[in-house]
Amino acid sequence: MSLSNIIKGWAGELLGTAAHKVFLDGSIYFSLHNLTLPTDNGTTQVDHVIVSRFGVFVIEAKNIDGWIFGDERSPQWSVVKPGRKFRMQNPLYQNYRHVKAISSFLGIDEDKLHSVVMFWGECEFKTPMPRNVLMTGYASYIKSFDRVFFSDDEVASMCEALRSGALPKTWATRKAHVESLRVRHASTTVCPKCSSPLVLRTARSGAKAGSKFYGCSTYPKCRHTAPWSGES
Repeated sequence: MSLSNIIKGWAGELLGTAAHKVFLDGSIYFSLHNLTLPTDNGTTQVDHVIVSRFGVFVIEAKNIDGWIFGDERSPQWSVVKPGRKFRMQNPLYQNYRHVKAISSFLGIDEDKLHSVVMFWGECEFKTPMPRNVLMTGYASYIKSFDRVFFSDDEVASMCEALRSGALPKTWATRKAHVESLRVRHASTTVCPKCSSPLVLRTARSGAKAGSKFYGCSTYPKCRHTAPWSGES
């Protein structure tokens, strides 16, 4: 990852942190930022977590300029700028791993967690996006959830668990996390997106019909695929 991308990522996280403080009641919504949590398959880094009686909000922050094309099911989205086009991992898939990790870490059901993707920067959606992918209305979206899942004591316990269980915010932790990402994405047995087992599948249609590939065992919930080397 380039230095400019790291800086833009930090800027997006800072904007999210500021939005929490300005627009969300700190006595109801308890914010934690830049958490690196241990998992059964390396580590996972979460931009923002908001713990409340109304569930745990898991937020992926993106600081991107340009036109954004994507949908809920595509493994990759496109970003178009003047004279330049590049692809990015579907942030919903990326955040799905975070949701699973926090669900496991806290021992709570996934239906009590809310995945949110927030785009900061000068961007514009060029395709319809799911309700939880936002450019504006961040605080309003979070406050729209009013079903109570947790008591105040449970909220306090979860906040303490996340604070005490997260790895220290050091350069060494970041380096270890980057190495964890490299190893995880090279795996042919564990899905790097959601940590479920990978299985060998055969394409049934299209240009690659008959060819083998690795796919996530939780398909269609997770649609990660990886090439098969041909080795048994």
